[in-house]
Amino acid sequence: MPRPPRLSPDEVTAGLRALPQWSGDVTGLHRTVELSSFRAAVAGIVAIADVAEEMDHHPDVDLRWRTLHLTLVSHSAGGVSALDLELARRIDELLP
Repeated sequence: MPRPPRLSPDEVTAGLRALPQWSGDVTGLHRTVELSSFRAAVAGIVAIADVAEEMDHHPDVDLRWRTLHLTLVSHSAGGVSALDLELARRIDELLP
């Protein structure tokens, strides 16, 4: 199945308007979220992993104690694609 193309800077900016907890540009989307405990952060990663597997689109996740640092980028597109915006929306449904 073909993957979506890289979005333009204007498309990324427009997409980020609906994702106030995210920042970024055409090179990647970023969000940091602090959870209540290390176990809650790990559970958050597991929930994200389930969605990522369903979408066949996987984020970069850095866990530091109870803080998750998330980066979304479509490596196959060489930047942010519609998949990244959709995964960001789905992650926002999972995390506070």
